[in-house]
Parts: sequence; structure tokens; C-alpha cells
Amino acid sequence: MAAGGFCKLPTGSVVVALNLPTPTADGAECVRFLVHAHNRARALTRLRNLGMRAVYLRGNAAPPTPDEITAVLHHPDGLIWRTAPDNAVVAPGPELPQELWHPIRALVRRPPTPA
Repeated sequence: MAAGGFCKLPTGSVVVALNLPTPTADGAECVRFLVHAHNRARALTRLRNLGMRAVYLRGNAAPPTPDEITAVLHHPDGLIWRTAPDNAVVAPGPELPQELWHPIRALVRRPPTPA
């Protein structure tokens, strides 16, 4: 099940954050999506229009952090993603650098059409 949450902004719009599993063989990784929209329904509709048909927001267990809100508000598309860090695993040694946010068009890039 996808973890997620939302945050209502003073302007009346919302930022929705969703952790969705990646379609890999082991299914261990997750991708975190951030969507800025007028309301929660429109945010989920934006994801569904990209082909993520079974996306639902149940509860507010994992709302976006202030840093995530700032990242999505400063992006022109208002829809970004990155692999979700696994907070349950503590790795020995120095911390790994955190992945940067990617625009959604980098994820749903269309394959070139054959000539």
C-alpha cells in the first residue's frame, strides 16, 4: 500500500506526497512523488493521467516535509519525484548523498517511434 499525505498551503492549494512501489522484481524500492495542485482530487488526477491508475490517498501518515514543499513549489511543472530513502535501514559509515528531485517528464519519457 502506498504511504502518503498532504499539506494545505495558505493560498488554498495543496501539496500531496505519495510513496509508490517501483515495478521491480523484488519490489523493495519506492518512489516518492510530490504534486502541487488546487486540491487533493486534482493532484491525484494529475498522477492518474500519467498512467498511475490505482493511486489513492488514504490518511495523512507521510505528509510532505517543508523542504519537499519548497522543492515542488519552485518547480515549473509542480510534479516531481525521486527514490524514497529507506529510513528503517541504518547504514554504517558516512551518510549517502541524498538524490535530487527529477521532473516527471524524465520518468514518463516516451520511446522514440520507429521510422
